[in-house]
Amino acid sequence: MLSYRRHFISPEHEWVVFVHGAGGSSSIWYRQVREFRKAFNVLLIDLRGHGDSQPPLLLPYEGDRYTFELVSREILDVLDHEEVASAHFVGISLGCILIRTIGEMAPERVRSMVMGGAIIRLNLRSRVLVALGNAFKRFIPYMWLYRLFAWIIMPRSRHREARNLFVTQAKRLCQKEFIRWFRLTYEVNPLLRRLFEQRELPIPTLYVMGDEDHMFLPSVSGLVSRHTRFSKLEVLPECGHVVNVDRPELFNVLSMDFIRAATPSAA
Repeated sequence: MLSYRRHFISPEHEWVVFVHGAGGSSSIWYRQVREFRKAFNVLLIDLRGHGDSQPPLLLPYEGDRYTFELVSREILDVLDHEEVASAHFVGISLGCILIRTIGEMAPERVRSMVMGGAIIRLNLRSRVLVALGNAFKRFIPYMWLYRLFAWIIMPRSRHREARNLFVTQAKRLCQKEFIRWFRLTYEVNPLLRRLFEQRELPIPTLYVMGDEDHMFLPSVSGLVSRHTRFSKLEVLPECGHVVNVDRPELFNVLSMDFIRAATPSAA
């Protein structure tokens, strides 16, 4: 089972599950935990190969290829272990794809979704980066690629903290594990078209994007303009891709207010 931490108040409190992005770990939520655990039961999960979800704690897959469905199933396994029937999910970057996948697989388990720095489409620049990464991932140290990607996605000086945090966390990955996760990029575009463009899930969804997230904000804005029934977009000023690190106070307020509004008893 994946490694996770929990903060439990009582059975009457809502559960919030935090899902980090590729190369990160649950520690990226350190500016959220203090506030969220005052009002909600909290689960902080380390994805396979990240943080403390490492061998021998976690047995390897029989195959050598990860899929979004398999990784998402492991998140649900944690909820099953904790006997959490349903929860609110908060994700960042690739974690948003996993949350949306869970919404497709088991919509009854998802009360609401908060998508920070959501990836819903790869533009031309990101597709070129992915192609180059797949071409050289076996020959170039993975940290060179990761630093390059982090700088391109989060280029400004005020993104330095988020950029450095993700690079530091990525050092815990080994080259083999990085390659397994990078292979997921092969299925990203068709999966994103299926998940985000075809239909809107009947689940309250808040997209929280930075106004400087030049690679991903335009596609999210276009999506929310079409998905108007259950989806909402908040754009944070002077903020890059990793919104929960760049603007933690504002991210916390918007997310917690949205979750409270999406809670049935709060209606």
